[in-house]
Amino acid sequence: MGGLGKTTLAQLIYNDPEIQKHFQLLLLVCVSDTFDVNSLAKSIVEASPKKNVDIDKPPLDRLQKLVSGQQYLLVLDDVWDNKELRKWERLKVCLQHGGMGSAVLTTTRDKRVAEIMGADRAAYNLNALEDHFIKKIIEARAFSQVKEKPAELVVIVDEIVKRCSGSPLAACALGSVLRTKTTVKEWKAIASRSSICTEETGILPILKLSYNDLPSHMKQCFAFCAVFPKDYKIDVAKLIQLWIANGFIPEHKEDSLETIGQLIFDELASRSFFLDIERSKECWEYYSRTTCKIHDLMHDIAMSVMGKECVAVTMELSKIEWLGDTARHLFLSCKGTEGILNASLEKRSPAIQTLICDSPMQSSLKHLSKYNSLHALKLCIRGTESFLLKSMYLHHLRYLDLSNSSIKSLPEDISILYNLQTLDFSNCRYLDRLPKQMKYMTSLCHLYTHGCPKLKSMPPGLENLTKLQTLTVFVEGVPGPDCSDVIALQHLNLGGHLELRQVENVQEAEAKVANLGNKKDLRELTLRWTEVGDSKVLDKFEPHGGLQVLKIYSYGGECMGMLQNMVEIHLFHCERLRCLFRCSTIFTFPKLKVLMLDHLLGFEGWWEIDERQEEHAIFPVLEKLFMSNCGKLVALPEAALLQGPCGEGGYTFVRSAFPALKVLKMKNLESFQMWDAVKETQGE
Repeated sequence: MGGLGKTTLAQLIYNDPEIQKHFQLLLLVCVSDTFDVNSLAKSIVEASPKKNVDIDKPPLDRLQKLVSGQQYLLVLDDVWDNKELRKWERLKVCLQHGGMGSAVLTTTRDKRVAEIMGADRAAYNLNALEDHFIKKIIEARAFSQVKEKPAELVVIVDEIVKRCSGSPLAACALGSVLRTKTTVKEWKAIASRSSICTEETGILPILKLSYNDLPSHMKQCFAFCAVFPKDYKIDVAKLIQLWIANGFIPEHKEDSLETIGQLIFDELASRSFFLDIERSKECWEYYSRTTCKIHDLMHDIAMSVMGKECVAVTMELSKIEWLGDTARHLFLSCKGTEGILNASLEKRSPAIQTLICDSPMQSSLKHLSKYNSLHALKLCIRGTESFLLKSMYLHHLRYLDLSNSSIKSLPEDISILYNLQTLDFSNCRYLDRLPKQMKYMTSLCHLYTHGCPKLKSMPPGLENLTKLQTLTVFVEGVPGPDCSDVIALQHLNLGGHLELRQVENVQEAEAKVANLGNKKDLRELTLRWTEVGDSKVLDKFEPHGGLQVLKIYSYGGECMGMLQNMVEIHLFHCERLRCLFRCSTIFTFPKLKVLMLDHLLGFEGWWEIDERQEEHAIFPVLEKLFMSNCGKLVALPEAALLQGPCGEGGYTFVRSAFPALKVLKMKNLESFQMWDAVKETQGE
C-alpha cells in the first residue's frame, strides 16, 4: 500500500549524518512508473555534483564513469514492475564498477521488484503504523489550532483511526480535513464518508475525500499540478505565477494575487498536498528559492481530476497521438521537443494554455498561430539567437520564462504583450539588451534579470511599470536617452531581492541608493561597483528595519553607515575600507547572524573609535563569521564581559565577542595576531 512512509524512511537513511560520512557519493532518484534504462541513468548522473560532465556521451557510459571506484549509496525511490524493469541488468552492469561497500536502496510497493533486482532476501516489509500512532497524527492535525481538545470530538477519533489502515499519509489527510470542522455532526459526516483503506483501493478514497473538501479555487490550483511529472521539484514562486497566469486565483481588494497564492499554497501544504518543502540557493550569488514536491498518490488524485487536460512527456515518443484536442497544459522534457510539437499540431488544434518545455530547443516551431491561446510559456532556447514564436499570436500570454536560454536579445515587438505579468531572463548569459519599448508592458509584475553578465543598461521608461514588484538586477548604464536611471525605481514598490550593478554610473548616488534602502518590502539589497574607486555613497547609509541582507562589491569608501538592523552583511573586494562603521559610540548588532568579509585589503579595525565594550556583546547573535584576505586586520573586536550561569546559584563572567558563534572560517590574514582570550571570574 502507498502512503506507509517508504520514501520518508529512505530519506531518513539517506540524510543520516553517519551515512553521509560513510559513503563517498550519495545519489537519490525517484523512478516511479516510467522505468527506462537510459532515462534513469541520466537522472542518476544529474543527481550528482558532476551532472554537467560529458553531457554529449551516452547516459550509461556517464553513469559508469561517475560510480567507477566510488563507494556510493544509490536510493531508487518508488520502483514499479513493468517490462522495462527487465532491463535492470544493463543498469546493474554499470553500477558494479563502484567501489567495495557500495549499496543500492530501493523502495517499492511490489515484491516482484525485489525479485527482479535480486534483493528479495534482503527486502524489508514496512508494516502499517499502529493505531495509537495514527491517533496521535490525526489529533495533532485536527486540533492544531485549538488550545484544548473538545471531549465530544476526541471520542470520534477512534472510529476514524480504523479507516486509515495504518497509513500516516491517510491520517495526515483526514486530520487536516477535520481541522476545518468544529461540530460533532461535521466530524461524524467525515467519518461516514471516509472509506476504510483496503489493499485494492489503497488510501486513494481518503485522499480524494481530502481533495473534495477543498474550496473550488484550491481544487483548481492543486489539480493543475498534474502537469508536472511525478517527483518533479516545483519552484513555489513560479507555481503561484502559473496559477495567476491561468486565472485560478480569485482577486481580493486588500491583498495581491501573489499574497493570496502564497496563502493557498500554505493551506494545501498544511493538508499534505505538498511535501519536501525546502529553501535552496542557486549558484548565482546565493539567490534563494523555495521548492516542493507532490506525493505520488496525491499526484494520482490530480491526474484523475484533470484527465487528458494535463500532459507530461519525459521520454522520447514514437507516436504523436498523445496530444488530444482536450489538452490544455503541457510539460515536455525530452529530446526533439520541437519535432513532437510540430508533428502534433499539424493534425490537431488544442487550445493550449500552458506550455512548459524543460529541455533545450534548437530549431524553429511551426503552426505558430495555434499557440494563440497560451497564457503561460517556458522555453529554453539554445543554438539559435531568435525567439521561436511570434508575438502577434501571444496576446493572452501572462507568463514567459526564457531562463537559461542563449538568446542575445528579443524582438522589439514583444513589447505588445500588454498582459504579460512575469518575464524571466535569468541566466541568459548572452543577453546584452532588453526590448527598448518595455515601458509599454504595463502589466509586468516580475522581471528576473539575474545571471545576465552582458547586460549593460536598462531600457528607458521603467518608471511606467507601476505594477512591478520583483526586479532582481538593475544595471545602471552610462547616462543617456536610451537607458533608465535608477531613479526610475523611486516610486516602484519593489520587494524581495534587488541588485544594483555599475553603481559608479549613478549620478547623485548617495540619495538614490538611500532610496533603495528605504523600500519597505525589500529584503535583500546588493550594490556592485565594476571596480574600486573613490566613493562616499555608503558613509551615511541607513536602510529601513525590514532590509535583512546587504551585499557590497568593490565599494571604494573608507567606512560604512548604520547597519545595525542587518541579519546578514557580505563585503567583497572593498579594498579601501579601513573600518566597518563610522560612529561616535559603539553600538550593537542585535540581529546580525552572518558576517562575511573578503578581500578587504585596507581593513584595519572594526570601527573608527577605540572604545572598550564592557557590558554588552556587540554581536550577540552572530552565528557565522567568514574572514579572508584581510591583510591588515590584527584582531577580532574587543570582547565584552558577560555574565553566565555557573553551578547552583552561582554565576561566571566570560569574555566573548561572539557568544552565539557556530561557524568560524579565517584564512589569509597575514597580520592577525590576537583572539581575545576567554577569561573567567567566579561570583555568587
